[in-house]
Parts: sequence; C-alpha cells; structure tokens
Amino acid sequence: MKLSSSTSDVAGKPCILCCAITGSVPRKENNPALPISISEQVESSHEAVEAGASIIHAHVRNADQSTSSDPEKFAALKEGLEKHVPGVIIQFSTGGRSGAGQERGGMLPLRPDMASLSVGSNNFPTRVYENPPDLVAWLASEMKTYDIMPEIEAFDLSHILRAIAMYEAGEINRGLYVQFVMGVKNAMPADKAVFDFYVETMQSRAPDAPWCAAGIGANQHIVNEWAIAAGGHTRAGLEDNMRLDKHTLAPSNAALIKRAADICKQYERPVATFEQAREMLGLRPFAA
Repeated sequence: MKLSSSTSDVAGKPCILCCAITGSVPRKENNPALPISISEQVESSHEAVEAGASIIHAHVRNADQSTSSDPEKFAALKEGLEKHVPGVIIQFSTGGRSGAGQERGGMLPLRPDMASLSVGSNNFPTRVYENPPDLVAWLASEMKTYDIMPEIEAFDLSHILRAIAMYEAGEINRGLYVQFVMGVKNAMPADKAVFDFYVETMQSRAPDAPWCAAGIGANQHIVNEWAIAAGGHTRAGLEDNMRLDKHTLAPSNAALIKRAADICKQYERPVATFEQAREMLGLRPFAA
C-alpha cells in the first residue's frame, strides 16, 4: 500500500492536537518555561488549548521537580483543569518513570477521560522501560473499571500489534487509539519508512481506529508533519521537545502547539475542538 500525503487526501479532516505539558524528564534548568507546579501546569494548559490543543497529557512533579505518581497531586491538577480549561480532554500518564508496579495506576480512580498505556517493554536512553504483561493487563483492567480510554503509546511495532490484539479480545476500554512514539534513543527512530509502515499496519489491521504520532526532541516538528499529512493526529509539547529550533528554546507549550496547528493549515486540516475530539474518539461528552 502506498500512502499519499497530498493535501486533497486529508483536506477537511479535523486533526486532534495533544499537548504533553510536563513529562518526567525535563527540568526548568533545561527550559524555564516548563510547568512544574499545579498552578503552572493549569496556566500552561490553558494557553495550549487556546493555541489548539484538545487533549492535555499530564504528569505530576514534586516541589523539587522529581517525578511523582501521587494521586493527590493528580486530583489537584484535574480539579484545576476542569475549573480553568473546562471541556479539555484530560489524559493522565501511567508511565514507568513516575512510579513502579501498580503505583503507576494509583490515580485511575479519579476517572480522567484518558490515560496512557504502554503495552510492551523497550529500551530507553539509559534503562529498560519495563511493562510486564501482568502490569499491562492490570492497568487496562483498571481503565475499564473506571471508564477511561487508553491511549496506547507504541515505542515498537510489536506494541501496535499487541494493542490491536488486546482490543480485539475486549481488553481495552472504549475504542482503540494508538500513538506512535518515535525518536527515543535506543527505541524506534524517527524514520519515514517505518512511520509509513506503522500507518499501513493500522489501516490494514484496524482500519476504523484513529491514530496519533509524537516525535521526541528535534524530531517533533517532522513527525507532526508526517502525521498531519497522512491524516492522523499528533502530539507536541515541552515533555517531548524543549526547542523551536537548534538555537531557540520554546517559550511555552502553546508555541509548540501553534506550530503544529500551522502545519494543519498547510494541509487544509481544521484543528479539532475538544467537542469534535471527544466525538471522534468516542469519549463521554463534556457536561458543562
């Protein structure tokens, strides 16, 4: 299957922009604009939504910037987002840098709209990112219990195939939504041929499932464009990338989302509102 990236193929299709506001690795020493406190995260999310984001992908930190999986911190962030950015899709991270074992899902009873779910292990720059099958099954089960839609974070082809198998077996709540994560050192590089094969795999094996792509570091901009041009959705934000270019720090999460929104204009794709994104993903509608 040859994938086309001509504007006519994707024109008019709304594009969902996800903003990864903080993450677990970057620090203010890397970019002072990185939001750490709950109030900073809420303010940065508000700006990102005004720039076009309809999903906020959220981690929480301690006051010393160290990573946390504290449900109380997630609860405070959720409350702040619901108050100041009403309707935005709230997506909590269950990633392995913030906790170990079932601690990673301790915030799921808060019932965010979405949560990230890694369904397999892989190498990271200095460690193995461990996602053993029993933990994956438990996290997926908790997401079903609390009516949370997973966003599958695929760092490898096997993760895409595993996610499709889990969905077909009824182990994934609501719909299948896969995000290709490309450019992590020692994991899958940002390679166009690989990206095209990922898209082809989704189109042939899960043709009704929406998908997303994220690029790490300097790869963010190009992966944003690949995804938008191919009719998918995309993610940007300071968690993944601290710069606008080699010489310029990104002044905000909003600046990175605006850059993705500008690419949408090039391909004549409207940026999805949160109402549209909720409908496209099969999420509960926002109750004002």
